[in-house]
Amino acid sequence: MLNKAWTSDLAAKDLWLLEDRGYEPLGLVVGNCVFALGVGSGFAASLKGMARGEVQEYTKLLYEARELAISRMQEEATELSADGVIGVNIEIENMHGGSWLHVMAIGTAVRRKPGESEAPRANVVV
Repeated sequence: MLNKAWTSDLAAKDLWLLEDRGYEPLGLVVGNCVFALGVGSGFAASLKGMARGEVQEYTKLLYEARELAISRMQEEATELSADGVIGVNIEIENMHGGSWLHVMAIGTAVRRKPGESEAPRANVVV
């Protein structure tokens, strides 16, 4: 493991498996954004919400907000020189009376330890 403090939301078993596979955690990475639908689109979406079916304005908003939060999380991982992000959770929250949407992506940035082979060192059944 690293010689500095780091945070992670991985369980102890996950950290052990990570170590066993030749990776090290670099730290918790977070990306978030707050999106507003806007007055015009919000009014049209609320009218559409009275009928049955998908409210495409909200679906598009949710997709865009999720992608932005993930990309920001990945940027933090890149700054740590990570090979990837594992254990990603996406949290979605309505704010400001439901007119804003807060999306947060949280994961653990990891990198392969120098000199480690691609093969795992142990056969572990989880």
